[in-house]
Amino acid sequence: MSTTADRISDLTARRAQAVEIAEKRAVDRQHAKGKLTARERIDLLLDPGSFTELDEFARHRCTDFGMEQNRPYGDGVVTGYGTVDGRQVCVFSQDFTTLGGSMGEAFGLKVLKVMDLALTIGCPVIGINDSGGARIQEGVVSLAHYAELGMRNVRASGVVPQISLLMGPCAGGAVYSPAITDFTVMVDKTSYMFVTGPEVVSAVTGENTTLDELGGPAVNSEVSGNAHYVGDDEQDAIAWVQALLGYLPSNNMDPLPVYDHDHESAVTEQDSRLDTLIPDSENQGYDVTEVIQAIVDDGDYLEVQPEYARNIVCVLARVDGHSVAVVANNPLVNAGAIDIACSEKAARFVRFCDAFNIPIVTLADVPGYLPGVVQERSGIVRRGAKLIYAYAEATVPKVTVVLRKAYGGGYAVMGSKHLGADVNLAWPTAEIAVMGATGAVQILHRKTLQAADPADRPSVAAGLADEYRRAFSNPYAAAERGYVDRVIQPARTRLEISTALRVLRTKRTTPPARKHGNIPL
Repeated sequence: MSTTADRISDLTARRAQAVEIAEKRAVDRQHAKGKLTARERIDLLLDPGSFTELDEFARHRCTDFGMEQNRPYGDGVVTGYGTVDGRQVCVFSQDFTTLGGSMGEAFGLKVLKVMDLALTIGCPVIGINDSGGARIQEGVVSLAHYAELGMRNVRASGVVPQISLLMGPCAGGAVYSPAITDFTVMVDKTSYMFVTGPEVVSAVTGENTTLDELGGPAVNSEVSGNAHYVGDDEQDAIAWVQALLGYLPSNNMDPLPVYDHDHESAVTEQDSRLDTLIPDSENQGYDVTEVIQAIVDDGDYLEVQPEYARNIVCVLARVDGHSVAVVANNPLVNAGAIDIACSEKAARFVRFCDAFNIPIVTLADVPGYLPGVVQERSGIVRRGAKLIYAYAEATVPKVTVVLRKAYGGGYAVMGSKHLGADVNLAWPTAEIAVMGATGAVQILHRKTLQAADPADRPSVAAGLADEYRRAFSNPYAAAERGYVDRVIQPARTRLEISTALRVLRTKRTTPPARKHGNIPL
């Protein structure tokens, strides 16, 4: 008969096998590839000593293909909970050194359990992916658990923040869970994400490609927009996630985190620089991040998808210690025009912020939607409407500042009063009109220009354009109709936004009852 001491000794031995021995093997294999182990990643992410592991003794029950001879504890994934900056999170970390980090039944049940826990207690869930995909030996069971994980992701969407860290390969059915989560972070040179690998692509389509060309970090962050950030290494990727969590609530019912910040109630030197930011030439660009730095606390912000659709900038920041989101057209890229990519990028960001009650500040300088055959054939009518839908659907406090151009549909979609913005401000340099003066004159005065002597047409057109600008290329026609609440000096932008957001903290809305809307996907 075993004694208590014997049983404690047995527990110690099992734990050593599950953790210490497995970790030694993982260190040898992962460090040789320049990668951290599953447990090292958790330790780097969470506050020291805060991790509590779940199901460390879980093992698969598969007996096919000789699997009964290899039943390691943990089954290729480490799950549990802990804290980041003292705030509760749930986490799972796939272990590529154990059965290739492949998902089988026991693996799947562990991940589903920690997902359910996160939803029950209302805390963010962070998935660290480094897996060979579905466990072929366990067949359809593996596929079933991928589908069930997708179901958990959907149920948790808009309820608790979901973040995916890709630290290695992520392929096939494994990619759809990260795609549903709110933020996907990759690591340069070590992570990959695609539906099918290069070998399958070559066999099916005859195209020869590489891992990097097909689904490397550059492709996913710059071309497809699947990745929200690419870390220089694993430490950088994890640090970005830690910073991200600092802007987010634990769930959609909890308040946003608030940090102490000394509010400067007078115009500062940095504020004053905004008075000379807009170039006199209407065709000259400027860096909109200078405006962002001036209006947010300490000029500090976290940009989301910085390398994708760069004609629009999406950041998380703080104003008076409170989290805010900023969406800004970038005049340095395509003049800030809205195309398919930036519409979808901004729409998803706005919808995330609305789900978690993060106020949205919009900085508009937009000549309109980008024209062209490629854009039209690729569906800009439908896909460009996603941004309209997102802004109109959002019930969080919305403050908009028109910096310069706000033409046509671009004016309407970028947080206009007509889409439910609460406070609309404009700089005196704002030009709110159907289109720019040069284009408007060609339409409004076509007959006059045709009748003019060809040698005189340029000067006639220039004079008519100047008249149009004086009459329409300003913020005052919109202000007369209440579409703009205040025309402000640029140097006062930070103070005006701060005041507006303070007033709007008690905003309440009651949308009509419905199951859900039908965004033009």
